[in-house]
Amino acid sequence: MHELETSVLNKINDWLQGNYDSDTKNEINRLLNSESFLELTDSFYRDLEFGTGGLRGIMGPGSNRINKYTIGSATQGLSNFLLKKYPGQKISVAVAHDSRNKSDYFAQITAQVFSANGIHVHFFKELRPTPELSFAIRQLGCKSGVMITASHNPKEYNGYKAYGWDGGQFTSPDDQMVMDEVSAISTIDLVKFNRIEENIELIDESLDELYLEKIAELSMSMEAIERQKDLKIVYSPIHGTGITLVPAALTRFGFKNIHIVEEQSTPDGNFSTVIYPNPEEKEALTLALAKAKNIDADLVLATDPDADRVGIAVKNNEGEFILLNGNQTGSLLINYLLSAWEQKGKLTGNEYVVSTVVTTKLIEDIALSKNVGFYETLTGFKWIGALITELQGKKLFIAGGEESYGYLVGELVRDKDAVISCAFIAEMTAFYKDQGSSLYQAMLDMYEKYGFYKEKLVSITKKGKTGAEEIKALMERFRTNTPSTLGGSKVVRLKDYELGRETDLLSGSEKPLDYPKSDVLQFITADGSIISARPSGTEPKIKFYCSVKTALPDKNEFSKKDKLLEEKIESIMKDLAV
Repeated sequence: MHELETSVLNKINDWLQGNYDSDTKNEINRLLNSESFLELTDSFYRDLEFGTGGLRGIMGPGSNRINKYTIGSATQGLSNFLLKKYPGQKISVAVAHDSRNKSDYFAQITAQVFSANGIHVHFFKELRPTPELSFAIRQLGCKSGVMITASHNPKEYNGYKAYGWDGGQFTSPDDQMVMDEVSAISTIDLVKFNRIEENIELIDESLDELYLEKIAELSMSMEAIERQKDLKIVYSPIHGTGITLVPAALTRFGFKNIHIVEEQSTPDGNFSTVIYPNPEEKEALTLALAKAKNIDADLVLATDPDADRVGIAVKNNEGEFILLNGNQTGSLLINYLLSAWEQKGKLTGNEYVVSTVVTTKLIEDIALSKNVGFYETLTGFKWIGALITELQGKKLFIAGGEESYGYLVGELVRDKDAVISCAFIAEMTAFYKDQGSSLYQAMLDMYEKYGFYKEKLVSITKKGKTGAEEIKALMERFRTNTPSTLGGSKVVRLKDYELGRETDLLSGSEKPLDYPKSDVLQFITADGSIISARPSGTEPKIKFYCSVKTALPDKNEFSKKDKLLEEKIESIMKDLAV
């Protein structure tokens, strides 16, 4: 055991001697006996961090893993926060889970701890999408909610997403208060695991019905759908929760020709037909694309395991299926919605849309051209949700989206919602088909009008503890030695969201950035390219969001211009030297 650091060994011994179950202790001993020192170090070298969104990690025994005890500690900390924030009040929460392995078990543990703390739990009796949890919190008047999910991470992961009273993830100051309460759980003996049955109430299908009814009320083009109700839609839930509500939402909108990818229709925590259950990955849509080709579909939709993100594929002018990225889908969706509102005479000047600092600026251009308010938030849908809550009753939210395939239409929830998004993506496809056009053609029209924006996300993953340190050093290098040119264009502005300032690199002048602190750097070049560097908060990964643009005066030039922009992005990444 000499290969284990003393601090790691001490933590292992705490677990072996503490009030942990025999299965957990047996597994730790097995790893010790097999001298799995790397795995033990990663499992125990730190406490799994409860961040502003909650927990996410690999499942297994240890303080840096997702297990009964880290989930229990998080729930005890959240319970303590709620009891202090709402003294003397009857507190209720909603709890849901996705299709991942052990998600149902971790949801039960969560409900158990809440109930033991005298908190009333509205418990989804079966797996459901994350956005329906947000809807439930708002609908049932809960003070908080928890979703057991690791979104689109690989099968080894699970997680814990915590929500506030408004159905959005916690933001300042509550997020820090929750984190403080969770970190104050210094021993497992402080966690109340004794379930109180009368404090747990099952949520039945009537909530599904209400949610679907309210989504259908948001529709903008019922007449076009009626004429195009046989639009051929292929849908895959990628073994996740989307199967419970997405087909029903499409049917509720009036679509009659929905083809489910059968091999991926059953919830399965091993995600047996894909490498990653992530609709951002082309591989995850392989089966859906094969089915679409086979039946000559109009649209392909695929949602991630907790159904808050959606990836889509459409036919280009040659009849080949192409995948759209999150920026393209988000821009199309907002362009369609604002045009529909405009045509119906519903724009009063009090409406707004939202995107994030790493999402395409095309959305801003579209909004401003129609005199619709535009807001930009930090990365992460929780900031969009918080803004909707802040502006509720003052301004009307139409839609919002971020580059990572998450969108929201209307004010029913405070998180990205693939159930609502699938319905509206199908609706806009029907709308353009009804006009003798297509979603692909609508995209080219949009680029012709507003400029051709091309975005690409480049993710670089580093391994384990050293990986996190390398990423930190990389960000430090960018801060102290800002690249002078990127992609052949001079870097003229630097936005540092961690230090809260924007620097004009030509004049040296600075101005404050009015955002909460976030470790994001943004390089803006003379020709309008924007490159954002952002370390992941949940894994040793750094993401580079590259956005370049050019005019597209002739749609026939699309492929040529696309190639030029792709080369520009490659040149930018080369200049960053990562």
